[in-house]
Amino acid sequence: MSDETAPPRAEPTLAAWELPLVLLGALRAHLDESHRRLAERGHPDTRPVHGFTLQAVGAGATATEVAGRLGVSKQAAAKTLGLLEQQGYVERAVDATDARRKVVRPTERGRDFLRQSVAVFEEIRAEWADRVGAERLEALHRDLWVLGADSARRLDLQSWLG
Repeated sequence: MSDETAPPRAEPTLAAWELPLVLLGALRAHLDESHRRLAERGHPDTRPVHGFTLQAVGAGATATEVAGRLGVSKQAAAKTLGLLEQQGYVERAVDATDARRKVVRPTERGRDFLRQSVAVFEEIRAEWADRVGAERLEALHRDLWVLGADSARRLDLQSWLG
């Protein structure tokens, strides 16, 4: 039976406890597909924690600031930053205003990773809109924003799940 002649899939009836699991499943599906595509675009060794860390670095931050933004220990942040430095995504420099501070900044490779991430996220959103309908996806996005607005911009997902 082809997709055109197959009966429409019935929407499942979900128990209340399944909602967070379905949300987490959608997040995982999105991130897995994102990183598969990012690998094809020259970023094969990145993981979601790397994107969160680069977001926490912003234009420049100390390891302590990154740790605070991610909600992890300074040692955990330093370990991830060290890996990102080895892979060429960030570089360390002395702060121009305070020579005692070591600041981590994204390199061109790091900025490319973030630009590519934005493009991939837009592609996946368009594909999801094709699957469920643009209006439904927009409504879902707005509804989830309302439900999670207090924590939607937090980057400490890794520590929260861990």
